[in-house]
Amino acid sequence: MNLKGKTIGFGMSGSHCTHHEVLPQMKRLVDMGARVIPILSHTVQSVDSKFGQASEWLQQIREITDEKMMTSIPEAEPIGPGKLLDCMIIAPCTGNSLAKFANALTDSPVLMGAKAQLRNQRPVVLAISTNDALGFNAANLARLLPAQNVYFVPFGQDSPEKKPNSLVARMELIPETIDRAMNNEQIQPMIVEKYRYLTS
Repeated sequence: MNLKGKTIGFGMSGSHCTHHEVLPQMKRLVDMGARVIPILSHTVQSVDSKFGQASEWLQQIREITDEKMMTSIPEAEPIGPGKLLDCMIIAPCTGNSLAKFANALTDSPVLMGAKAQLRNQRPVVLAISTNDALGFNAANLARLLPAQNVYFVPFGQDSPEKKPNSLVARMELIPETIDRAMNNEQIQPMIVEKYRYLTS
């Protein structure tokens, strides 16, 4: 796996409970030599939750990437015409962002970044985290699974007994998924048990 010299757009949406899993993978990408450009939803920028203050998350992202954040739709739009990214990931990708992306709705910096990336027929990777992936959002997931240039970080049910419709990606597989996506490959297996490590 060689990400040295690659430019990765790292879109983050508001599944705050998974941010502590996502940021170490952002750092792994930087440590592998990638340039990582943060692209942040309005929720990530402004919402304080029991999982942490927005200002604290933003500070961590600054320290990891040492890059200017894209925090508005106009800032993300040049990704397309400028062909700025080798790959874009949305991690975490909430059910809200999943549904809007599947239906071509562009109302956040993250979604504009993804739309702009697809304009260039370059890979967009989704690391889903949503309580309704097997509920009403299942139709949107199904629409994106065969979509050209869209790839998924392997995902599974994170709490089948308490939240049977919930799916969360194995965030530790973000770098590997990005590497495969830039070679036009979907990492396999794609559907996994959330808390069991892959054997191969």
